[in-house]
Amino acid sequence: MRRPRASPGMSVQADPYPLSLNQRAGALADAMIAESRALRLGVARGPAGEVLVDCGHRQPGSFEAGLHLARIALSGLGEVALVPSCDSLLPWSVLVRTSQPWLACLGSQYAGWHLSGPDGVSRMGSGPARALARREPIFEELPHRETADRAVLVLEGDTPPADATDVARACALAPDRVTLLHAPTGSPAGMVQIASRVLECAVQKARGLAFPMEDIQDAMGCGPVGLPHPDTRLAMGRANDAIIYAGRAHLLVTGEAGRARELARALPSCTASDWGRSFAEVFASVDGNFAHIDAGLFSPAEILVTALKTGETFTAGRAEPERLRAGQGLVPL
Repeated sequence: MRRPRASPGMSVQADPYPLSLNQRAGALADAMIAESRALRLGVARGPAGEVLVDCGHRQPGSFEAGLHLARIALSGLGEVALVPSCDSLLPWSVLVRTSQPWLACLGSQYAGWHLSGPDGVSRMGSGPARALARREPIFEELPHRETADRAVLVLEGDTPPADATDVARACALAPDRVTLLHAPTGSPAGMVQIASRVLECAVQKARGLAFPMEDIQDAMGCGPVGLPHPDTRLAMGRANDAIIYAGRAHLLVTGEAGRARELARALPSCTASDWGRSFAEVFASVDGNFAHIDAGLFSPAEILVTALKTGETFTAGRAEPERLRAGQGLVPL
């Protein structure tokens, strides 16, 4: 995916809220492991001594496991809940709220770490281990400096991770201090945790538009849960379509109202050149190369931006849930 330019005004010299993202996520991961039987998970030690939590590969996993994955990916800096969809063809949505949008969404949840293990399989990594490894340019823009004696990473991919050697090395930790939680895209847990990225998509697009990240004070989003499917490309299409054509996000920002207005106008997915086509079709047209997709497409359908200085709320975009019908496999009887 295209790398957006850095946000102006974002200080990288001091973190006003020193905390350990990995310690917060680790506590949530431990609680999830304690409930592994109820959540239908598999927990094991990997070949290098790492903790592996199977949320949908060899074990069935669950929607509830997906909610846990989402909270862990946010390092516990956001609330995540499954709620009924009000006006979508899809029955359920994930509601996400955070008062630390840039740290929760970009410093932790953003799937910006692409790992290729000894098995040669590429997987997308999200969660606070990214802040320890600092392998991505985004961490030059964020003031947070992570310290932790363990690393927690959420992995999305077709197969379980081979081992944690590369992750441990990047985080300067022993492998037995690494916890990897993994789920395929099209599993129930995978589809829920992708829906929870509806807010992250909006915050990341705001970053690409050079909006100062520290000016986003609070944020809420709601993304329909795409229906699970064993074919990864079809599942990816369903999950992304749900955000692109039926997701909503609300950002509360400081600064001038005119800047809030411009942000609202530019954020919705309908501003992208590929809007109007199913994501599966777009993905196939570029031979699966994310770099060739207009990055502006990865955003919710509808945006609200509240200017805290004036109390005005600007809205843009529109939800078009009917565009989900063909790709979601709904079969009326």
